[in-house]
Amino acid sequence: MKDALEDFFHYLTVERGLSPNTIQSYKRDLTQYQTFMQKESDIQTWDEVTRTHIMQFMYALNDRGRSTATIARLLSSIRLYHQFLVREKVANQDPSLHIETPKKERKLPKVLSSEDVDKLLSISANDPLSARNKAMLEMLYATGLRVSELVSLKVSDLHLTMGFVRCLGKGSKERIIPLGDMAKEAVEVYLNHGRSALVKHKSTDELFVNHHGNKLSRQGFWKILKAVAREVRISKELTPHTLRHSFATHLLENGADLRAVQEMLGHADISTTQIYTHVSKTRLKDVYRSYHPRA
Repeated sequence: MKDALEDFFHYLTVERGLSPNTIQSYKRDLTQYQTFMQKESDIQTWDEVTRTHIMQFMYALNDRGRSTATIARLLSSIRLYHQFLVREKVANQDPSLHIETPKKERKLPKVLSSEDVDKLLSISANDPLSARNKAMLEMLYATGLRVSELVSLKVSDLHLTMGFVRCLGKGSKERIIPLGDMAKEAVEVYLNHGRSALVKHKSTDELFVNHHGNKLSRQGFWKILKAVAREVRISKELTPHTLRHSFATHLLENGADLRAVQEMLGHADISTTQIYTHVSKTRLKDVYRSYHPRA
């Protein structure tokens, strides 16, 4: 069973070209699945798995308090894996075929107000590290990049004269995103007065580096974001994705086209982007209730 899993991960890497983060997610999901099948259901080969076994696994996840979204994601991983097993003739049938995906609870993403964004981006750029921090935050809000995409940027991905940045997103799909004047200015300050001091004599094309001159990690960025939020006294919960959500919501609130926002965010399906239209409507109702004299 383990060999078949390894073949599947190899297929995802080589043939599907998925990112290391996505493959790691599949590994977590399917290792759980394999462990359950072997220990709880006493399954020895993947061909023995039935629809009932998969349903038992899903019920077990529910009993452990896993969210509907998590169970739906695991089922998606299981489906893709069983399709692979049938295609490779490791199994004769796909037991996941007629299992209904649990309905996801659509939670509205948390966004910052324009005032809070202004506070967050008001930090000074007086030294190499603060210049880097300001450039990263300005770029994140200006482009809606995922944090993994931000920390993976190379200097060669920047096209400041033309005012855009090139990004490789999920599944190594390339997208070109405009860079606003304020983000462009912050990045130029960092490149001219911060990055060289951090990199010193190292030869690297990484755009954002840590104080050792090495590539900044996602965890490193999280720490920076929390520190800046404390510094400017933003008390609400703040994650890198909050800035991505704020980018999309503020664009739509100001009349941006939904398809254009979808393209900039790198969403494969426009239904994923449509969640932000609900956020805009909710915020509109809040404003109405707060300011209309007869609301």
